[in-house]
Amino acid sequence: MREGSLDAPTRHPIPWQEEAFYDEADLDAELRRVFDICHGCRRCFNLCDSFPKLFDLIDESPNEDVEHLESGDFKPITDACTLCDMCFMTKCPYVPPHEFNLDFPHLMLRARAIENRKGETGFMDKRLAETDANGKLGTVFSDFANVATREGSFARPLIQAVSGIDKRAHLPEFADVPLTKRAGAIRHAPNAQAPAFGRKAVLYASCYGEFNDQTVGEAALKLLAHNGVECRVEHPQCCGMPKFENGDLGAVASSAESVAAFFAPLIEQGFDIVPLTTSCALMLKFEWPLLLPDNAAVKKLSQATFDLSEYVVDLSKQHGLVPIEAMPSGIAVHFACHARAQNMGPKAVEMLKLIPEARPQVVERCSGHGGKWGIFKENFDTAIKVGKAAARAIDKLKPDYVVSECPLAGPHLKQVLKAVDSDVTPERIGHPIEVMVKAYGL
Repeated sequence: MREGSLDAPTRHPIPWQEEAFYDEADLDAELRRVFDICHGCRRCFNLCDSFPKLFDLIDESPNEDVEHLESGDFKPITDACTLCDMCFMTKCPYVPPHEFNLDFPHLMLRARAIENRKGETGFMDKRLAETDANGKLGTVFSDFANVATREGSFARPLIQAVSGIDKRAHLPEFADVPLTKRAGAIRHAPNAQAPAFGRKAVLYASCYGEFNDQTVGEAALKLLAHNGVECRVEHPQCCGMPKFENGDLGAVASSAESVAAFFAPLIEQGFDIVPLTTSCALMLKFEWPLLLPDNAAVKKLSQATFDLSEYVVDLSKQHGLVPIEAMPSGIAVHFACHARAQNMGPKAVEMLKLIPEARPQVVERCSGHGGKWGIFKENFDTAIKVGKAAARAIDKLKPDYVVSECPLAGPHLKQVLKAVDSDVTPERIGHPIEVMVKAYGL
């Protein structure tokens, strides 16, 4: 049997609207088929915790094979998958179009979709996935919410007892005012002398950029306007990534239809769509078209969407950027999983190389956070453990700056750096565009 394929990896549409997708006997058979292949390969042993759990389950079973495993023992494996896609993108030699047709993350997604249909998704998983509702409430009561959720707060042990969210895990603060309501005051007129003058972009705020950390949005508005791009900020609703993690595919598809319809007339007017987070870019560019392959608006949105770092690189290639001052600094660039999963290469490194004398170096290991997965008590220690390889790689570089395109990975990596007793103690691990703005002196 040949290993790997000479063709580019491809993904099949997700048949979530077909009844056969929810057939539990068929799912069980497919889990066993895929687990048997993974058991024989084991290349993914050092990625997320799903694979060690799978291999230990097999190795410790009486017959040491998949055939005799109990189906009830599979849930910890599916629960440990963070849908980061790294096994599919970087490790697995059996992804389509190989005849084994193996897509581990989307198989875990199918298992969760069945659980979700049966009403077995946990209450806190469902509550945390309501990001827009949580964000709107959090901004209204931001003073109280931020004090209560801060690490070391008097309320964190109580929050842990009630919600299962580990009292040590970093939780994002809430802004006082949503980004879209501030956009008019902080938006800048496009620089008419810039080479890219005439380009237009909608910054898709994302629930995180809208209600939590607005630093990336502010930096993007400054940098793009300085380089001649007319910008506006919109947040029609969440992209649905947290609900995607829950297997609530109907809700995600509904979000896709609504957001695609919202952006359609703007795309017609010549606006590029630029999400402020890599997870949202991944959803718009890749996951939504797999859920709704026949939706023309979703397809058009996918084709018009750029990751933020990707967009700046595109401007530089298509038009050129306003000259940047030299900044002789070492920069450790954590290559976020959802940036890697977009299959576009390390665009953040490519962008930072546009700064004269800057020395960006990529760190390709996972931060360990895994979206909302890593904040739960049963997962937090594992999230720290998984992130230690990335932290040690950063520690070896001894950089002047540490950046990550994932807004959740940055604060988590700060905690992991402490866990490995690193001398690297950045005040903030923000988005790479923040370093670009610093180099411009904006």
